[in-house]
Amino acid sequence: MGSAVLTAPRLRWACALSAAAAAGAWWFGDKAPYPYAQRSLLELPLPFLTSARLDAVLTPSPGERILEVGPGTGLQSLHIAPQLGPHGQLDILDIQPEMLRHVMHRAGQRAVPNIVPTHADARELPFDDDTFDAMYLVTALGEIPEPQRVLDEAVRVLTPAGRLVVGEFFDRHWIPFGPLHRLADAAGLHLSTRSGSTLAYLARFQPCARSQRSLRGPES
Repeated sequence: MGSAVLTAPRLRWACALSAAAAAGAWWFGDKAPYPYAQRSLLELPLPFLTSARLDAVLTPSPGERILEVGPGTGLQSLHIAPQLGPHGQLDILDIQPEMLRHVMHRAGQRAVPNIVPTHADARELPFDDDTFDAMYLVTALGEIPEPQRVLDEAVRVLTPAGRLVVGEFFDRHWIPFGPLHRLADAAGLHLSTRSGSTLAYLARFQPCARSQRSLRGPES
């Protein structure tokens, strides 16, 4: 046999090395925020983070005003907004205007009129206190520097009975459930339900009583 022909063990090693190289390129090439040029990958549904699971944890209702941070290409936006009805509103916020334009273009094509875009940083939400009935981030919180500030802002803009849903899936920017729970506790949020495992989960938090949060005083 010629030297150019790979034996079975060498072929297995070559395949393993190729797979490792591809995984490494994906892992280290995964940038935050997710680049608009690679937006097609955002259309792939993630296991355990399906629309049905999001509905079950977020429980959107007609007439509500909900904020989505990091909408990507609108996979969740175009599913949630119609459920809010003509008197409800879905605000979408992203630091990349290209993503917002993309979602709004798709919303126009599908005649979904109740989506309102905002170009801003999630660490400084440009909304008044007690504005939203709910807020959600699906595979977005880990892409934002200082996630604690995002959760603090969520508590501020949510109504006292509001809810925050965080969805995470294992990638380079993944936040395991344990650290997320600690961040939420520090922000004055308590866990109300969770779906999935730590590698792929949806968790719903709600603001603790305002009186309890005020006793904590300013953070040191």
